[in-house]
Amino acid sequence: MENELLNIKNNAVSLILDAKEKSELEEIKLQFLGRSGNLTSLIKGISKLPEEKRKEIGMLANEVKQTIEEAIDRQAVSLSKQTTTARREKIDITNPSIHPPLGHRHLITQAIEEITEIFEKIGFNRVRYPEVEWDWYVFEALNFPKNHPARDDWETFFIDEKEHPKYGSMVLAPHTSGGQIREMERIKPPIRMLNIAKAYRRQSDASHTAMFHQFETLFIAENVSISYLKGVLDYFTRSFFGEKREARIRPYHFEFTEPSFEVDVTCGVCMGKGCKLCKEGWLEMGGAGMVHPDVLKAGGIDPKKYSGFASGWGVERVLMMREGLNIDDLRLIYSNNLDFLEQF
Repeated sequence: MENELLNIKNNAVSLILDAKEKSELEEIKLQFLGRSGNLTSLIKGISKLPEEKRKEIGMLANEVKQTIEEAIDRQAVSLSKQTTTARREKIDITNPSIHPPLGHRHLITQAIEEITEIFEKIGFNRVRYPEVEWDWYVFEALNFPKNHPARDDWETFFIDEKEHPKYGSMVLAPHTSGGQIREMERIKPPIRMLNIAKAYRRQSDASHTAMFHQFETLFIAENVSISYLKGVLDYFTRSFFGEKREARIRPYHFEFTEPSFEVDVTCGVCMGKGCKLCKEGWLEMGGAGMVHPDVLKAGGIDPKKYSGFASGWGVERVLMMREGLNIDDLRLIYSNNLDFLEQF
């Protein structure tokens, strides 16, 4: 029986080393170590041997079994490494890799960066002032009378906070114009301010959202006239909308400018000829005007020595007026609709 055990060991190890697949190893294991395997059957016959031989043959049988099991395990590890290497060799490293999806700047962020760049080229300095503001800065110092509709809680978000003895109620800034007073408090003329920030009003429909973005310009120096304002309006219109677009001003009324104007831009669809979108060839962009003397005084500036102009427009509004965008609902800009957002 000793010779038979050694023959089984040699045959098994030889077959194991020649195995090319893990499935072959499983078959070899069953052939020798299975319930009806060659080694298993031989071990069952040990009990028939003379008692003095049983211990010796039993120890040899265990050694043979252990040798076969270890050989199977080593060959299985070796085959796994060969498979991994083979897979690596099949990879063509010159093929383009699969990149994970990447996000990009939001449409509003892109517009803000472009607006900032346009005004910085003509010397305006970008600033940003608080979104949670005092009544003094957004209304009182800007010449709004006490009974003005904008100071009603149907128009403005008032914060439930104790009133300040000087600055009054706390509000969510309904416009960026409060930055005019803060900028005049911060520095003295000449002032070239571009204030871009969020604004909040109690409005929500296809053309309004409760939160939106405004960009405010303020230029104060000696002998500033309306021609300065018109020149900046023309420059921004051509830079943002294109060389073929034009701007015009119409007399209007705002509390904090005198004289005041509404600013229109030629329609990007008909280029000023008149169409279904614009009716008469013009689209309203926002307000502008010469800074009111009372506002200059509130900011600590002598209106007899200095003058200036200001404008305040919605980032979303000028963006929607851009040729080719066709955004018919402002709320779509703030949605999570990837079909829309990924276009930009």
